[in-house]
Amino acid sequence: MRRFPPARALARGFTLIELLVVLVIIGVLAALVVPNVLDRAEEARVTAARTDVNNLMQALKMYKLDNQRYPSAEQGLDALVHKPTTGTPPPNWKPYLDKLPNDPWGHPYQYANPGVKGDVDVYSFGADGRAGGEGRDADIGSWQ
Repeated sequence: MRRFPPARALARGFTLIELLVVLVIIGVLAALVVPNVLDRAEEARVTAARTDVNNLMQALKMYKLDNQRYPSAEQGLDALVHKPTTGTPPPNWKPYLDKLPNDPWGHPYQYANPGVKGDVDVYSFGADGRAGGEGRDADIGSWQ
């Protein structure tokens, strides 16, 4: 005849010490992983801004091919979405973008014609939304 262990032995769980050790291990892992994940998010925003700036520059080049000039500073980047009503009207205008994106930090992209670093400049002020800055606050532009 086979004997079964008492019910108390079957109901055995984790001790408080075992649970605390697991929580400490999870805490250490989180402390190592979380800073790396936060840095990756900021890198992704910078990459997205560079991609947007490149796309805007490509649309501006198409605009120039069709109309023999870039939009004026007064017309701005909006000339890629809506036909300009100010300044000299473009002779062969068509929509070049469905809509103007904002930078990953929620600010509009900047446009300069004539540009300081090229024929025209398209740029984002970065995380702080102001000209200049370093690190995550640095400007991201078409000249990079």
